[in-house]
Amino acid sequence: INHIVHNGGLYKRPFNEAFEETPMLVAVLTYVGYGVLTLFGYLRDFMRQWKIEKCQNATEREEQKDFVPLYQDFENFYNRNLYMRIRDSWNRPICSVPGAKVDMMERVSHDYNWTFTYTGRVIKDIINMGSYNYLGFAQKAGTCQEAAAKVLSQYGAGVCSTRQEMGNLDKHEELEKLVARFLGVESAMAYGMGFATNSMNIPALVGKGCLILSDELNHASLVLGARLSGATIRIFKHNNMQSLEKLLKDAIVHGQPRTRRPWKKILILVEGIYSMEGSIVRLPEVIALKKKYKSYLYLDEAHSIGALGPSGRGVVEYFGLSPEDVDVMMGTFTKSFGAAGGYIGGKKELIDYLRTYSHSAAYATSMSPPVVEQIITSVKCIMGEDGTTVGEARVQQLAENTRYFRRRLKEMGFIIYGNEDSPVVPLMLYMPAKIGAFGREMLKRNIGVVVVGFPATPIIESRARFCLSAAHTKEMLDTALKEINEVGDLLQLKYSRRRLVPLLDRPFDETTYEETED
Repeated sequence: INHIVHNGGLYKRPFNEAFEETPMLVAVLTYVGYGVLTLFGYLRDFMRQWKIEKCQNATEREEQKDFVPLYQDFENFYNRNLYMRIRDSWNRPICSVPGAKVDMMERVSHDYNWTFTYTGRVIKDIINMGSYNYLGFAQKAGTCQEAAAKVLSQYGAGVCSTRQEMGNLDKHEELEKLVARFLGVESAMAYGMGFATNSMNIPALVGKGCLILSDELNHASLVLGARLSGATIRIFKHNNMQSLEKLLKDAIVHGQPRTRRPWKKILILVEGIYSMEGSIVRLPEVIALKKKYKSYLYLDEAHSIGALGPSGRGVVEYFGLSPEDVDVMMGTFTKSFGAAGGYIGGKKELIDYLRTYSHSAAYATSMSPPVVEQIITSVKCIMGEDGTTVGEARVQQLAENTRYFRRRLKEMGFIIYGNEDSPVVPLMLYMPAKIGAFGREMLKRNIGVVVVGFPATPIIESRARFCLSAAHTKEMLDTALKEINEVGDLLQLKYSRRRLVPLLDRPFDETTYEETED
């Protein structure tokens, strides 16, 4: 049963987001599979120790045997004995533009994925279902590429300085004014790396004596930024507003640990689209809670900017909300805009403060001019300021592709996570052996997919993740769906029983408190 939320008039549109329960037999078999692999892993480690099997992994030197071991955690055991078996499913080298189709360099391994050898052959025209090329701006011809090439000949490739010294170009100023206008905020600042936009700016906004409330599935860049800030961190259940409100109430009632003083600031960290779940943040409810409890909101729109909303302005426009209700609007240029870098938008006072105190602004080299021009041209295209309707058509095409692809996969009987409007489409695989098998079988059929397992997901929730693009034609999607259906039958992946458990109605349990204290 699909769950449609209106929630007391907060939502101006149906919010259809559902997660199907894992079948009990599949969960049991997944645990059994990991158990068998773990037993064989210990057996192989024993054989390597006694030189029965050749040891190819990093080991302690004999001279260091009395030191504390460098390799003793579970993840190293996992990498050595589980990940290595299916390593060929990752880090595949492509040798073309990552558009709707890509060319891939063929490689083989003769030692069970410890090393790879290139054959010299190129696999042509693989349908690309893995790149974050939401609006199809990753292309080698067109207005964006012509403009970037022109700027490259005028400005060169690099700036060789920070923004605060000799690296502030007129193009950077133009980009920031354009981004502020696009977002509907007073001011904006651009950064050369999306990951660093989060990890280096959150410490400038909060510190000791502040409280961060973070969604449990937030991206690693948000997690790192929160940890570097020195603020106290508390985690709320994914997209669960009861869990978030409980933390806000407790924070205001009890204050800081031991002293009971009020928190200096309370900052809520959320993402627009969660890149592993395909879910969309319940932004109207988050904003209502933020206003009720007088806290601040930091919204990461890395995957949602350009991909959601009637004119591609992200999750704020998708819900028909005002940008003024979001204190810090962050996003990246690496996905929908086919470029690199990130931005932060908000009030002029906030941006002026970050220009002075942000580590990314003070110490990082300025953005490359051709990259800046790629962003400027693509944003103008989306806004319709290039005199065409190409940008609007791309946004609409992505929305159509998303709904069509998700509906067809559900009809086939696969378990699909996330919101019906999210271009990130996770297809659940569960069992460890099926992670590698799915990636290999799809590549045999000229479909490039991303498969994801632990530690990027919970250990029993392995999945394939499809990222849709406006550049995908219906013929491409139909070809991909036909092959997915065939591989699904071959690997017996059609687990769906149509018993969908909405995320909001999952049993609520006590939130784990993770605090960093002096």
